[in-house]
Amino acid sequence: MVRTVQQLFDLTGKTALVTGGSRGLGLQLAQALGEAGARIMLSSRKADDLEQAVAQLQDRGIDARWIAADCASEADVIRLATDTLERMGPVDILVNNAGAAWGAPAEDHPVAAWDKVMNLNVRGYFLLSQQIAKRCMIGRRSGSIVNVASIAGLNGNRPGMQTIAYNTSKGAVINFTRALATEWGPYGIRVNAICPGFFPSRMTAGTLQALGAETLASHAPLGRLGDDEDLKGLCVLYASDAGKHITGQWLAVDGGVSVVTGG
Repeated sequence: MVRTVQQLFDLTGKTALVTGGSRGLGLQLAQALGEAGARIMLSSRKADDLEQAVAQLQDRGIDARWIAADCASEADVIRLATDTLERMGPVDILVNNAGAAWGAPAEDHPVAAWDKVMNLNVRGYFLLSQQIAKRCMIGRRSGSIVNVASIAGLNGNRPGMQTIAYNTSKGAVINFTRALATEWGPYGIRVNAICPGFFPSRMTAGTLQALGAETLASHAPLGRLGDDEDLKGLCVLYASDAGKHITGQWLAVDGGVSVVTGG
C-alpha cells in the first residue's frame, strides 16, 4: 500500500543522535526530528547547555536525553557512540552538526586554529559516522546520516570575511557526503548534506555585528536571514522515508544567496 505523506514523514519509533545540539542550528534540527516522532540524544561539549536544551525539548513533549562529548576527540566520539547505543539502542538517524569557525587572514591563519576547525568539522564527522555505521547501521541495512555543511563550502569568502579554514572544511563536508553516500548506499544508508546560509547564532554573532543584519539580508533574493524554522523541513525529509530515494545530495537553505553568487 502506498503511504500517505504524513506516514512518510513520520519518525515515530526512530532514534536520532544530534551533535552540536544544545543550541542554534543543532537544536533546531533536533527539535524538528523530535516533533516528527523521533527520540533524541543530544550531544555537545557543555553539560549545562545540554541540560537546558533537553529541558526545552521535553517541554515540547519530545523524548530527549544528553551526553557531553567533544567530537574533535576520538576517545569522546567512541564514548558517545557507546553510551548512546547502551542508553537508546540502535541509532536510525545521525546528524553531524558540531562545528567550529575561526577568522584570520589566510597568510596569518594559525596552524593550530586550522587544525581545530578541521578536526571538529571534518574529522569529527568521519569518526562518528564510522562508529555509528559499523555498530548499528551497516548490520541493519538502514540509516540516514545528515551532515551540516554550509554555503561557505560552495564559494569563496565574502568581502570582509576571512574564514579560510571554515570554508575549506565545509567544502570537504560536501564531498565527504557524496563519497560516503556512494560507498554506503549498498548498505541502505543514505547520506545527505544541508548547506545553511546566514542564520543568527552565537557562532555568527561577530559577523552579524560587523556587517549588519540588513546588509546580510540584502544579499538574499528573499531579503531575510534564516530563522528558527527554516532547516526543519529539509532535515525531516532527509531523515524520513519521504526522502528514501535521496542520497549523496546537498541543498542550500539560504534564501537564494548561493544562486546570486553562483554557488
